[in-house]
Amino acid sequence: MPWELIIWLISAALCVVLLMQPVWEYPLPRWLDGIAWGWALGGFPLTVGRMVTTWRRLCIATDLAVTNRPRHAVIAGDLMVSGSPLRPSVPRLGLPRLTRSGLRLRIRMLPGQTPALYLAAAEAMTHDWRVYGVRVVSPRRGWVTITATARDPLADGAAGVVARSVRLLSAVVGLTEDGGPWGIDFRAVPHWLVVGATQSGKSTLLASLVSELAPQPVALVGIDCKGGLELSLFEARLSALASNRGEAAALLAALVVEIEGRMAECRAAGARSVWELADGSRPVPLVVLVDELAELYLSDGSRESKRLAVECSTALLRLAQLGAALGLHLIVAGQRVGSDLGPGVTALRAQLGGRVCHRVHDEQTALMALGDLWPDAVAVAQSIGEDERGVAVATVGGSWLRVRSTHTTTEQARLTAMMHAKSTPAMPGLVHAVGGGDLS
Repeated sequence: MPWELIIWLISAALCVVLLMQPVWEYPLPRWLDGIAWGWALGGFPLTVGRMVTTWRRLCIATDLAVTNRPRHAVIAGDLMVSGSPLRPSVPRLGLPRLTRSGLRLRIRMLPGQTPALYLAAAEAMTHDWRVYGVRVVSPRRGWVTITATARDPLADGAAGVVARSVRLLSAVVGLTEDGGPWGIDFRAVPHWLVVGATQSGKSTLLASLVSELAPQPVALVGIDCKGGLELSLFEARLSALASNRGEAAALLAALVVEIEGRMAECRAAGARSVWELADGSRPVPLVVLVDELAELYLSDGSRESKRLAVECSTALLRLAQLGAALGLHLIVAGQRVGSDLGPGVTALRAQLGGRVCHRVHDEQTALMALGDLWPDAVAVAQSIGEDERGVAVATVGGSWLRVRSTHTTTEQARLTAMMHAKSTPAMPGLVHAVGGGDLS
């Protein structure tokens, strides 16, 4: 039975289900929640029809077809004749599966093929199938997964995201390109690196994150060496805030002392992490927000400036290496992050498993954020336009996706922080460190 007929039958069945829903006593299946019915009943079967009818020609034109016959032959000794391969074989097109904003299918690669060939053909697929975009990933050896997006679900922002996280140290901060919620879970990925140029949406993401974490029993600590310009909005909910590099060095040193104390507690209790301690004796989780990483690493050449840069770099790296098991988590943000800031930046980057890359002005920052994990995501991140504020490429569930953070205004962020100010954990050691820190 042809794929076109199968898809049309499925679409007809979905149409019947939709029309009968008002008189049907049972709710729709969960997998149908959020489906755009115009796409499901019209665009989906049409797109599948285009895929089926153009697939063979597309494979031949983009070198996805292979042949068992040689591309050349030797005639009369040294005379070699070459030509086009005869009867090329193309990969078998998998069964398309409906998603919220497009479709997904798996393809088994032919012998000798690599995912790079399909990545190179993604642009041709986009035009031939007349969809918004096509993304290719290889979940396991020998297979590729092709995800086609009918329209950009991030174009209208993430205003429709209303779900809130109920898990400690996790936050729903926006929307993914497949229409689902975008969450940051510090228990699953302890530390995050966020990069983005001015007005790319980096501050909006931090505001959304703080708004989600504010109601939770979590201590929030801020380091904002731009005089506290960004993070002072949340000061009512912050247990401590450093607004210059002198205060930052003192605060980071105090945080190192804090995790060393937690390490001693775990050792005494025979536990490998704070999560193995009893609920009553477990220290409060700490989330440290660092805004503008470059301010910690840059030096004007003076001895004092170099000393502070080294102290900040060393302490931040120690927190990243030891903090995950001890209930301390980092989210480090910056406009530009590159190896030219110092060797400590590359070492720190290796400890920050979560990555979010907004629009950036230089390729090195995109490479620093995504290149070591997902090289194919670098070009996607660099294609984010100036009008796509809040749009980013982020690591999600072991892969990468285009995402958009929930738009949180300055007033909303400030009111949320004030609303939950009474639940701010008291950490006098950190406050004293900031108050007595070197203000140079």
